[in-house]
Amino acid sequence: MVKGIPLIGTWTSFLLFGGEFPGSDIVGRLYSLHILLLPMLVIALIAVHLMLMIINKHTQFAGPGRTNDNVVGYPMMPIYMSKMGGYLFLVFGTIVLIATFFQINPVWAYGPYDPSPVSAGTQPDWYIGFADGALRLAPPHLDITFLDRTLSLGILIPVAVLGLFIVLVAIYPFIEAWVTGDKREHHLAQRPRNAATRTAIGVAGVIFYAVLWAAASSDLIATHFMLTMEGVIHTLQALLILGPILGYFVAKRICIALQKKDREIVLHGYESGRIVRLPGGEFIEVHQPVETYDRWKLIDVDNYEPLVVRPNAQGRIPWTENLRSSMSRWFYEDRLAPLTQAEVAAADAHQHHVTAHTAEIEAEEIQGAHERAGAPDAPLHPEVETHVGEQPNTPSSVIATDPVKKPKKKSEDGE
Repeated sequence: MVKGIPLIGTWTSFLLFGGEFPGSDIVGRLYSLHILLLPMLVIALIAVHLMLMIINKHTQFAGPGRTNDNVVGYPMMPIYMSKMGGYLFLVFGTIVLIATFFQINPVWAYGPYDPSPVSAGTQPDWYIGFADGALRLAPPHLDITFLDRTLSLGILIPVAVLGLFIVLVAIYPFIEAWVTGDKREHHLAQRPRNAATRTAIGVAGVIFYAVLWAAASSDLIATHFMLTMEGVIHTLQALLILGPILGYFVAKRICIALQKKDREIVLHGYESGRIVRLPGGEFIEVHQPVETYDRWKLIDVDNYEPLVVRPNAQGRIPWTENLRSSMSRWFYEDRLAPLTQAEVAAADAHQHHVTAHTAEIEAEEIQGAHERAGAPDAPLHPEVETHVGEQPNTPSSVIATDPVKKPKKKSEDGE
């Protein structure tokens, strides 16, 4: 890829490798990069992460009492500090055990590096596989000659596509903020289904990356599945274009369908699995209302709408605003307006009425069955042993205190 860059490609390759590939200087440079620069970069990024966590606080999913201005949960001290300390010692102990009892990478047994024994089925590393796949999927015969210089478009086009893809992934949050006009701070995490377009775009990007990654092993795919190399390449080329498009529409439809399902559960309750026979002989399944805590997860409280184009101070509408408005309409198309408080209250009243009426009918049916069996005084519901299992994982900011010990009673002898 480096040598395919016009004008500076050859000299850049010489600079990196210290001469013709593979050269000798690249080994020492990569060694310094891995043992010094990358660890220092990781430490710096960890420090930046901790600073951002202190300034912006943790994100949290929607729930009772949770807003963009607070954090509801367990405190850092002593809950999370004890957890992180335990994980630290577990990881450290595991590393010590591996270093003590297992031998890893015995370079003295391998001897000096010799590239000649490398097999033909060697695959690129996971972090560079997508770049290798992009080169394999580039169509052949794309080299052109211009001003006595050969432009290797079979290399330049994949490099440009990969560069554009990485840049778009890095700046996507800023693009979405510009399209939607939403510049607020968000500390309540959204469920993927409630952001259908964003989720669909993410699925399309994952499919695009996955196809490039699979293309890096196109030769092994062909040999293991006894396929032609050309057939594998042509299939992956088609998937690279059609896969993200199909994935976008399928993921978006799934997200919208899940939103409709959540709305149905909130308004009409969830299926309890209990079947009741009505006096007319009809059998119905009783729906139970959703608990308040679970309802917060199913309802999206934010109402997003497309931007409205407005003229500027000169009375004109720039083309950038028209483009922004069009992208905003595309981003929010097929959206579902969130439920209002009146709709939720009406659904609660209806569910309580139906549940009470169904419970009354069920009690009458059971009592009639008991009377027909000659046991009119039998309980309506069998007594079962109540067993409290695991407590629901409902975060709370209240720290449990030690129970107060009752004073011991003195005996009659005064002991």
